[in-house]
Amino acid sequence: MITLTDLLLLLVGYTLCALGITIGFHRMLTHKGFDAPDWIRAFFLICGSMALQGPAIKWAATHIQHHANSDEEEDPHSPVKSFFHGHVGWILDDFQADVPRYAAPLLKDKLVVFISNTFFLWVALGLLIPYLIGGWYGLLWGGAVRIFLNHHVTWAVNSVCHTYGGREFVTTDASRNNFLIGLLAMGEGWHNNHHAFPRSANHGMHWWQIDPSAYIIGVLEKVGLMKNVVRIAPERLAKRRLKADLAEERDVLPGVVLEGSSAAAALATAVAEVVSQTTAPQTQL
Repeated sequence: MITLTDLLLLLVGYTLCALGITIGFHRMLTHKGFDAPDWIRAFFLICGSMALQGPAIKWAATHIQHHANSDEEEDPHSPVKSFFHGHVGWILDDFQADVPRYAAPLLKDKLVVFISNTFFLWVALGLLIPYLIGGWYGLLWGGAVRIFLNHHVTWAVNSVCHTYGGREFVTTDASRNNFLIGLLAMGEGWHNNHHAFPRSANHGMHWWQIDPSAYIIGVLEKVGLMKNVVRIAPERLAKRRLKADLAEERDVLPGVVLEGSSAAAALATAVAEVVSQTTAPQTQL
């Protein structure tokens, strides 16, 4: 029978690992949405590693490749190929991240390299802690079930958020904002917002777009533990509601230059109204 300890191990473990992915792996490491001292960076990167989604540098390289080729042939996990492929099939295809091409600047960061190279140590620690607290049932709920949920919620950003939801900004891909995934993934479900402004530390652009990761970043900024937080001015938001900006979409990580076609941006702008009307009747999960 599941106990309160089991539930707490699941809830706390899921929350820390989810924040490790979205704040550590995604907004901090992949997009440099803010700066933080090494101990803060290490904490979030270790929590993200415990989610068992691969070493930090490979995770970042995969995500940058996604931005560089979003919903095109070279996108690692676009549901345009199939919903199953976007969710989990891309992993079963034994996809390998191209780190030198997409994440070379991260190889110069000694802390990031160390945590990436010791990935399995942090995975093991993430399983050992719930076992020491709750025994085998602790390992089941705080380890296996927690990893299962972290995986599928993260993968849902790839699959669900390129299939179901609304679009506020014109982008060259099919990214969507999805309220449910926004909640479960600590703000990551506001995916159209993210593809429009990849380096923004805030994915929720309105008060009603719940973004726990952005709230935590804001609090840590106020107490002086984070700085240079990237946010988007209102005039830039207004502009992107009308037309695509490929340069903005390709601004994913300082030091990484992604190629793109101006024709793609022009095409996205031309069909923006059609896309908006097509997605409007869809139910947000």
